[in-house]
Amino acid sequence: AVGVSWWLACAAAFSALCVLKASSLDTFLAAVYEHAVILPKDTLLPVSHSEALALMNQNLDLLEGAIVSAAKQGAHIIVTPEDGIYGVRFTRDTIYPYLEEIPDPQVNWIPCDNPKRFGSTPVQERLSCLAKNNSIYVVANMGDKKPCNTSDSHCPPDGRFQYNTDVVFDSQGKLVARYHKQNIFMGEDQFNVPMEPEFVTFDTPFGKFGVFTCFDILFHDPAVTLVTEFQVDTILFPTAWMDVLPHLAAIEFHSAWAMGMGVNFLAANLHNPSRRMTGSGIYAPDSPRVFHYDRKTQEGKLLFAQLKSHPIHSPVNWTSYASSVESTPTKTQEFQSIVFFDEFTFVELKGIKGNYTVCQNDLCCHLSYQMSEKRADEVYAFGAFDGLHTVEGQYYLQICILLKCKTTNLRTCGSSVDTAFTRFEMFSLSGTFGTRYVFPEVLLSEVKLAPGEFQVSSDGRLVSLKPTSGPVLTIGLFGRLYGKDWASNASSDFIAHSLIIMLIVTPIIHYLC
Repeated sequence: AVGVSWWLACAAAFSALCVLKASSLDTFLAAVYEHAVILPKDTLLPVSHSEALALMNQNLDLLEGAIVSAAKQGAHIIVTPEDGIYGVRFTRDTIYPYLEEIPDPQVNWIPCDNPKRFGSTPVQERLSCLAKNNSIYVVANMGDKKPCNTSDSHCPPDGRFQYNTDVVFDSQGKLVARYHKQNIFMGEDQFNVPMEPEFVTFDTPFGKFGVFTCFDILFHDPAVTLVTEFQVDTILFPTAWMDVLPHLAAIEFHSAWAMGMGVNFLAANLHNPSRRMTGSGIYAPDSPRVFHYDRKTQEGKLLFAQLKSHPIHSPVNWTSYASSVESTPTKTQEFQSIVFFDEFTFVELKGIKGNYTVCQNDLCCHLSYQMSEKRADEVYAFGAFDGLHTVEGQYYLQICILLKCKTTNLRTCGSSVDTAFTRFEMFSLSGTFGTRYVFPEVLLSEVKLAPGEFQVSSDGRLVSLKPTSGPVLTIGLFGRLYGKDWASNASSDFIAHSLIIMLIVTPIIHYLC
């Protein structure tokens, strides 16, 4: 009897192992949808709940088309944008009719099967049914409301918390993830910040996933922690991203983050070219798989790409090579110019090929390059920035960047420009970074990426693998020193100086998300 029991136990264990192996996938098909959101006529005037629901259903009709199409083509998961169900720029009162109470996923709930369990939840019901009826994971962004007691000092005066929220429904329609956006961007006064950062993950047969939203990507929590401590394979990223060239275009920075952190990254942006909102993609650690950038049409776009469920990432010592380079004084005169309110130290690239070093504070950047031709009508500059960015958010940066200047006037180096004519035969870029969080960027003319044309070496060099397929806008290494975001040495004089620069250089614009 003992022998029989032993064999039965072994058989059961073997059977379970076979089922687990069969249910796990080495690759999966990902989809993201860049959605041309239908906006309310006026976000400053309150509407009834029925009017709000009518608008949300118009957007859900469009999202449904994308979800059904993605499922028919075999996608396992689809990501839709931040604010994709109701739009942007509300007040606390005018967003309220659009909100639903979203429970903790631990309640084990399929809204499609039991829609009234947590009150009126028509949006969650519809998203759940779309996931269930099409056997696909659905990621969406919506608003969550949570009542609170105004006697609590943390409770807002109107007696409720309101959160910018990502929800994920699995292929059975079950709510498996709920994430409240931590890093609220200026102008998002309709939403509250959760008391503590939320680290939201969920497991699937095709890897472990983490979720965060838009502006979160520039900060340590929850973005970096999801990768370093929770060991996620793939990040889901609903966003409403407004481009900032030269170094914060959506496809440019999101693909760089995927490469720098060594994860898959599924970014779904709103499509609103009049507000510079476009740029979605599916990115792997080694290279972008597919991307979309379109400021000419008003149409949404559905993207697909096959990804490894468990991508492998090799560690990089970002300062190894740069620290070994002997810094010789450059013969080219340095100059200062502004890149998105930050004062960079630059040198002009004088020849068709060359080697340059430029330093600022603790950061020294090294560049070797060869152009296809040295045009008289285009100027390229190579610069370094090591300091606290203080406009529309405060975060410490170390950046090495090669960029095309807007005109031949050096004062325009760092201004937004999206076309170029000069291709590069080769480049090698490195820097003495004080952080292991560095994101490599290569952006070509017409705001296009360069998949498979460059790599990062283990000693911290961003190097070309072949001549660029198009003219170059930007080649950069974007470093984040999270521990210095609230640096005590950020004097009020420095911040005031940054604000003066902001007022002189350009009017205040709301960028990113």
